[in-house]
Amino acid sequence: MIKVEEITFKYRKKTVFQDFSCAFGNGKVYGLLGKNGAGKSTLLYLMTGLLQPYKGKIVYNDANVSLRLPSVLNDLFIVPEDFMLPDIPLKRYMSINQPFYPKFSEEQLRNNLAFFELDDNLNVNLAALSLGQKKKVFLSFALATNTSLLLLDEPTNGLDIPGKSRFKKFIASNMTDERTIIISTHQVLDIEKLIEHVVIIENSTILLDASSEDVCRKLYFVNGANQVDTEKALYVSTSFQGFNALLPNNGEEETVLNLETLFNATLENPEKMNALFNFKN
Repeated sequence: MIKVEEITFKYRKKTVFQDFSCAFGNGKVYGLLGKNGAGKSTLLYLMTGLLQPYKGKIVYNDANVSLRLPSVLNDLFIVPEDFMLPDIPLKRYMSINQPFYPKFSEEQLRNNLAFFELDDNLNVNLAALSLGQKKKVFLSFALATNTSLLLLDEPTNGLDIPGKSRFKKFIASNMTDERTIIISTHQVLDIEKLIEHVVIIENSTILLDASSEDVCRKLYFVNGANQVDTEKALYVSTSFQGFNALLPNNGEEETVLNLETLFNATLENPEKMNALFNFKN
């Protein structure tokens, strides 16, 4: 669906990406992970054409995103971490923006608002909403555009605990085989059960690019154990419940993905992880 081909990008003197490439396919929920400053948000902005690479290109359905063609822009949508909604009613906001998205559905917008337990009164003034309510409204509108590509940057920031729980169900219920959702976040617990494919980046390099199914087939996650065989473990950390660890899943036993453990293990042992997944960055 979308390919990042040998891009270079920098902010003044800081180079964020140097000859960086990656690709995202159809019909999956991706988790884009990385430390602060790794370039996750920048990559999302580059994918939408809001930023332009100094070198290389980003191709979406065979079109160069940097050209910002209407046929491309009306099929992708980004919800940034920080955003502002205008001092107008939701109905007015909808009437202004929906013409840009041919597959927009007002009925779906109302259903999305109801899912978040928000009043579907479209006359509500956007500026009068709380931070959490604004996030829920913006997410509701984003999904109602029915774009094939949806980019979410820290989507659970500002949501309360019930809102985060509903977010997971909300995204899952709106997935189709034609839609791709890329979620960039530090709040890995909020998206853990949603993610179908994990991409971890660091220093303009992809450290891991694997499906959740493949991760759980090759790795065994230990959560809160009293003790761990450190000689066999690829990674071990302590928690209030005991030890969290990552071991080779030689017997292909059933296991539950722990994104935090996977992320930390990949940063600590990128060479071992690359070798395990036969991945060349």
